[in-house]
Amino acid sequence: MEKKIVFSFLFILLFPALILLLSGDLFWPAGWIFCIWFVTLCFSTILYLYRKDPALLEERYKQPGAGNQEGWDRYVVYGLFAGFILWIIVMPLDAKRFGWSPAFPLWLTIAGGAGLAGSFFLFFRSYTDNTFLSPLVRIQEDRKQRVVSTGVYGFVRHPMYLGGCLMFIGAPLLLGSVWGVLTGLALTLLLMGRILGEELMLGRELEGYREYTRQIRYRLIPYLW
Repeated sequence: MEKKIVFSFLFILLFPALILLLSGDLFWPAGWIFCIWFVTLCFSTILYLYRKDPALLEERYKQPGAGNQEGWDRYVVYGLFAGFILWIIVMPLDAKRFGWSPAFPLWLTIAGGAGLAGSFFLFFRSYTDNTFLSPLVRIQEDRKQRVVSTGVYGFVRHPMYLGGCLMFIGAPLLLGSVWGVLTGLALTLLLMGRILGEELMLGRELEGYREYTRQIRYRLIPYLW
């Protein structure tokens, strides 16, 4: 497990390094803010799980196709990863190196920062509240999966996905990238499609999930969806 964690830390550092290098400005303030946010979120989550919930950490290391993952979800996982890489690449090229986007007003930049703050909270709390937070759409019979309805799961049914959407939109707003926002919207739509497929599986195979959907009405966005 320790070797996996060391490798994870090194892999995570590739993304901020790529952002700063592609920007052409190693002293880009907004870039550094996002990079520090990203590294802090990833490192703190891994360290928390290593100390408090190693079973979930091991689950998070499962690769596509492992266990009884839904067949369609393997392609969604690959799509999300490819889209994430594109998102990471396009933001610094757009916002800094080539300046394809016009300068964003201050209020949009502040809104982006607020979105990242909310994203951090939802990501971290999703891991601490739900020990069954697998990266794959599958029923964890090996871990005796059950419905979790407390903490942020009493707010919306998919708080981690909401955190992801806030990240995908908040970061390019902070950095000033229209193309990053568009890529983030595409990733958000892919997450929404994944939610629909995941809920069909959960309602069919996880005891108590249909009752949970009646208790917590909204999948992703309160009062909207």
